[in-house]
Amino acid sequence: MTDHKPIVPVILSGGSGTRLWPMSRPERPKQMLALTAEETMLQLTARRTPAGERFAAPVIVANALHADMVEEQLGAVEARAQALVLEPMGRNTAPAIALAALAVGGGSDPLLVMPSDHVIADIDAFHAAIDAALPAVEDGWLVTFGIAPDAPETGYGYIKVGEAIGPGVHRVDRFVEKPQREAAEAMLASGDHAWNGGIFLFRADVYLGALASFAPDMLAAAQAAMDRAVREGTRILPDATEFAKSPSDSIDYAVMEKAPRVAVVPVSMGWSDVGSWDALHAISDCDAHGNACRGDVVAIDTADCLVRAAAGKRVALVGVSDLIVVVDGDDVLILPRGRSQDVKRIIEAMKK
Repeated sequence: MTDHKPIVPVILSGGSGTRLWPMSRPERPKQMLALTAEETMLQLTARRTPAGERFAAPVIVANALHADMVEEQLGAVEARAQALVLEPMGRNTAPAIALAALAVGGGSDPLLVMPSDHVIADIDAFHAAIDAALPAVEDGWLVTFGIAPDAPETGYGYIKVGEAIGPGVHRVDRFVEKPQREAAEAMLASGDHAWNGGIFLFRADVYLGALASFAPDMLAAAQAAMDRAVREGTRILPDATEFAKSPSDSIDYAVMEKAPRVAVVPVSMGWSDVGSWDALHAISDCDAHGNACRGDVVAIDTADCLVRAAAGKRVALVGVSDLIVVVDGDDVLILPRGRSQDVKRIIEAMKK
């Protein structure tokens, strides 16, 4: 096992991150924003797996509308992609990963599939988990990384961790849908469940083989779309007519919940999917009064607020607490902390 093939990072950048409106918008989604650090979430994701002996240059799967932005951002952190696969339309994660597996040739290369908009604070722990997973991956297992839960979150799916099949690697007993509060508390108390973080490691050929078994229509559509793709330098534009024939499905439903050899590596690595303004406040550096402010903000007698002021806009607060205030362009969002999931109600109302 000395001669490891380099791991190919596959970065999924198709999401829109609507729960972080007004900063996140279809033309400039969440992964393209510097929400948690000076660098954007896409840049931080790419830098987690620097190209060298261990990792190959990444394959990025992105919305065709964002091609220039993706290349610009990766170039700025010297993390250029070996292939930029530009989806003509979104078909969820399972077909997106199929395009990436075909783009690298569909052989035994290990693919490390990562969403472009998550935060991992402890990169060393992440790399150690990857090392733990590799023997099983080379042996043909599909591996997911289970996030050690620290709260009874109802916004994540869970994984029941089964028997060990190697050091730090366990069989998946089952995947659990996003639970109600009581079920989440029970799983947290049981100590044998992890959050489903949506990060995977498996061989390209093993993944495509699983699609052949469990989602043959999807594999056929992805294959036809890649066979007829237009290639421009590192850009690959799959054929829109063929890709449109693919069912839209997540990797969890299409493959992971059905395949027989699915393993989980539990890891505690400071992970967050930054799925809401509340989640961002929770991982932000706050001042002595619990405020996380960015931009031109004047806060007097104010506590436990998240405030984002766009360039050229000043936000002043007096005598308030537990608010989320986000100004971007001509849009202003104000809501109480704890209700940031309701941003989707605003998006729905604006569509009307």
